[in-house]
Amino acid sequence: MADMALSKSESQVPASTERAEASMVFSPRVDIRETETEFLILADMPGVDETSVSIDLEGSELAIRGSFVPKPPEGYSLTYQEYASGDYERSFTLGDSVDRNGIQAVVRDGVLRLTLPKAREAQPRRIAVKAG
Repeated sequence: MADMALSKSESQVPASTERAEASMVFSPRVDIRETETEFLILADMPGVDETSVSIDLEGSELAIRGSFVPKPPEGYSLTYQEYASGDYERSFTLGDSVDRNGIQAVVRDGVLRLTLPKAREAQPRRIAVKAG
């Protein structure tokens, strides 16, 4: 990533956070990709949809949160479960090269896709040379 434009923070639940019920907190696995014009964050958050995920930008910190409570199909009850349910939390520190006003988010099939466009000043450009 160019010049610390984006850095990850390990997810931790602050000591001051109070939860109404005991639930596990997972740090979603992410892939971060970069092109000349944007950064792309792909976060694996199985079970979440657009109603159960939130994205907050405060200063330079981008925080993603989501929750998942499994619902057994009608007529079935849970006999055995290997996947735990709970909340997802992860945060990233954005550098000055990210255009904060252009950030977009889409969730589909349990994958959160965040597009962070680069600020115009941070994008590469070609300088025209004129004969003199």
